[in-house]
Amino acid sequence: MDYTNPDIGQTLMISLVGFCVVFAVLIVLMVLINVMSKIIGGITKKPEVPVAVAPAVTPAAPVGLVLENVSEKEAAMVMAIVADELKKDPAELQFISIKEVK
Repeated sequence: MDYTNPDIGQTLMISLVGFCVVFAVLIVLMVLINVMSKIIGGITKKPEVPVAVAPAVTPAAPVGLVLENVSEKEAAMVMAIVADELKKDPAELQFISIKEVK
């Protein structure tokens, strides 16, 4: 083969061999990384930490909720939305009053 002045067939063959070499090396690296992660993962296994149970939250003494120009259904929706936004249990929250602002 004359590589000083290759024709189109030789050029395509050289490119194909180059791509095959690159992908073969990538596959070898992928396998090597997976094997090493399994070996290291087995060696450095962390001991399980017992999960601490949070103490039960005692709700505060119920205070009368004052609704001003708001139906009970609307008040319940507002309380649910506030609890969701704060990511808290609705039983942990204490609402004193809810009024419509115009």
